[in-house]
Amino acid sequence: MTESLDVDAGLLDPALRTRYATEGWLPLRRAGSEIEVATVTALSPRRRARIEGILGGRIRERPASQAAIVAALTDRLRAEFADQAADGLYRTNPVLSARHVLSGSQKVIGLMLLLALVVLAVIWPVPTLMGLIGVASVVFLASTLFKFFVALRGSRYDLVDRVRRDEIDALRDDDLPVYTVLVPVFREARIVGRLVENLGRLDYPTAKLEVIILVEEEDAETRDAIAESHPPDHFIVVTVPKGSPQTKPRACNVGLDVARGDFLVIYDAEDAPEPDQLKKTVIAFARADPSVVVMQAALNYFNARENVLTRMFSLEYSYWFDYMLTGLDVRDLPIPLGGTSNHFRTEALRQLGGWDPYNVTEDADLGIRASALGYRVGVVDSTTMEEATSRLGIFIGQRSRWIKGYMQTALVHARQPFALIRRIGIQRFAAFTLLIAGTPLTFLGVIPFTILTIASFFLPWADLSAVFPPVILWLCLANFLVGNALMVYLNMMGPYKRGAFWLVGWAILNPVYWLLHSIASYKALWQLITKPHYWQKTEHGMSHFTLADPADGTPSAPESVRGAAAN
Repeated sequence: MTESLDVDAGLLDPALRTRYATEGWLPLRRAGSEIEVATVTALSPRRRARIEGILGGRIRERPASQAAIVAALTDRLRAEFADQAADGLYRTNPVLSARHVLSGSQKVIGLMLLLALVVLAVIWPVPTLMGLIGVASVVFLASTLFKFFVALRGSRYDLVDRVRRDEIDALRDDDLPVYTVLVPVFREARIVGRLVENLGRLDYPTAKLEVIILVEEEDAETRDAIAESHPPDHFIVVTVPKGSPQTKPRACNVGLDVARGDFLVIYDAEDAPEPDQLKKTVIAFARADPSVVVMQAALNYFNARENVLTRMFSLEYSYWFDYMLTGLDVRDLPIPLGGTSNHFRTEALRQLGGWDPYNVTEDADLGIRASALGYRVGVVDSTTMEEATSRLGIFIGQRSRWIKGYMQTALVHARQPFALIRRIGIQRFAAFTLLIAGTPLTFLGVIPFTILTIASFFLPWADLSAVFPPVILWLCLANFLVGNALMVYLNMMGPYKRGAFWLVGWAILNPVYWLLHSIASYKALWQLITKPHYWQKTEHGMSHFTLADPADGTPSAPESVRGAAAN
């Protein structure tokens, strides 16, 4: 039970809230000629003099835990924390915030294009329809080819330079940096016991580790469940003040404000990272150029065998993390981060402005934002296992949020396209366009292209050619079939590095899997218009599989080629 500190709010300077937390001290009250100050560790003469200079008087120390200081701080300054978490990025750089879906110029241009399209459709309905289908077909194939060739490039290399066991063993606890783990949770009472157990396995000295569990103010059930699980002393439960939008990135911004680690990682409630992941990341950062401010660990699923949906999930993640991210890294192209197991240099993350709470795929946005400022994203040699969504309704909801976030990110970074090109170059801008804008556009095209493909097999050719010019029809059908074939091939590649060969045959179902994505993309488009900042929560703890289940059969880390393959 965290002790309660009685704090005179008049002594607190809101501008110093991050300093209070990171340095582990907090002014409590005036006691005569002295100011009582809660401290996590005894103050050296130099620190004492510095704090006395800030407070303008002599101080008297009172021992307190970091959890008690953070709890008192977030309680007394809840309005400041809530405001910064929601609108800090918007105030600093409104152009990079998704608070407004469209900028003024985007609204004008969008309205002009819509009016032009309506006029063309009235005057030349069939040519206009053909033109739209032709453009959609080209976008579909271009985006798919981009992913195909980047993944092929990535297949020529191992995931990253491997961190050897003897390098990990050589690390001394005293030399390790402080590491912060952020775990945003909302209505996760059923799995917090598993959360405490999984993160308790991390091989990192507890004196240098703080695990901050971020719980929404209204979520008393989860907070009670955490207390009943008896977490270790280095676990800190932080109440996220009420506010809007109620999203994961907003909660993470509160955690960033009080994080004292030199490095910081985000995990989801159901995640089970490899125990040595933090140590591997410390070594990876030490090897990397200072421009690398984020390390992305690979993700995969412990319940891959549960049903067809979880198998398709696992295929997708295997190709994405083992081939796609590697290809993007090799070509120095922007890397959209995954939603978990992102390891940051904490100070660089603060300079980036933290996460955009209005973007529902805040991880992808942050990766692109970092790239636009000249930072790089690396890949660390470790895997985090998590639970794949096994129910269709939850899957559609989850994917609609992800796709909506890609739409938001594309619109945000398209506000100043020429400035972005000047900063990152035409090649990286093209990659951003094909990956971030191309992905939702591709999924939007799947349903109409599927209908057209099926119609071509069952309707008389004369009836189709009366509506669709043969050249356009053949081009669309060829693009759609080739695009699907390429994605089936990529998904078949996915399991090889992990030795999960039993998954290969399931890749043939990728066209059906993409139809589900297409349904989700139309839901995403509708929500982008009607409720752009709505966070569709993904329910966890629904699987009957566990991480230790021997029926799983999915290795926790790639077994493949060591080092780079021949160029």
